[in-house]
Amino acid sequence: MINNRALVIIALLAVIAWIANASFYVVDETQRAIKLRFGEVVEADIAPGLHLKWPLINTVRTFDARVQTVESSESRFLTAGRNALIVDSYVKWQVTDPNLFYESTRGDMTRAESLIAPRVDESLRNAFGSRDVSTIISEDRDEMLLQPMANLDRAMRQEVGVAILDIRLKRVELPREVTQAVFERMRTERHAEARQYRAQGLEQSERIRARADRERQVALATARQEAETLRGQGDAEASQIYANAYQQDSEFFRFYRSLDAYRTSFSGDGDMLILSPDSEFFRYFSNPQGEAQN
Repeated sequence: MINNRALVIIALLAVIAWIANASFYVVDETQRAIKLRFGEVVEADIAPGLHLKWPLINTVRTFDARVQTVESSESRFLTAGRNALIVDSYVKWQVTDPNLFYESTRGDMTRAESLIAPRVDESLRNAFGSRDVSTIISEDRDEMLLQPMANLDRAMRQEVGVAILDIRLKRVELPREVTQAVFERMRTERHAEARQYRAQGLEQSERIRARADRERQVALATARQEAETLRGQGDAEASQIYANAYQQDSEFFRFYRSLDAYRTSFSGDGDMLILSPDSEFFRYFSNPQGEAQN
């Protein structure tokens, strides 16, 4: 009798514990939750904390409310100039309307990503298709994505119940088959520029060389002119000095000039002159007075 009563009490306590466990639930701060009654939403966007529900009647679905990331595979986009670009991107999104999110995806995060990825791809394709390559390269890409991100965020909030927080481009480059051709074209352009710079350098070099040669000729001509002028002035002064000396003592002047002529004539080794002893050149050898011999 006592054992049966104890079993009943234990069973009753177990039932009470199960009812208590099934009646209370906790929503974490990183989650968003909705309450269902036989599959129909009766309470949406439940706040974090401890909450009560009817066992067997109500069910609770929780969703991760943290920022999620969808990594897209590389895609081939065409620009306004029909140039192909390989684009790799990712998008940040977050659940904002748990009720709409549950109705559109049944709370499946993978299904949500499968709905977001094509729309992101379409937005990026439109953004790249309205610009040419030079604009995409020179333009601020974050600013380029502002309008597509705003349009996509508005559509996703209304259709799926999620917010598009950010779209980023990880890589934008030319296709592999085009890269080599672009490299060759760039190399050809650089070679052409190098040849042009070399031609301009040679032209400037010739101009500088011609100007230097002209300045050299002018400097030499000027120097020759000044030298001839100075030489003429020196010769004139020397002649004047000779004339003055001759006028003062003509005989001594002749004697001095004769000595200078002797010194000049016999200054080298092996010099030889074949002259008559009574030549005018030796007049001061035989007669110190310098009188001419008969």
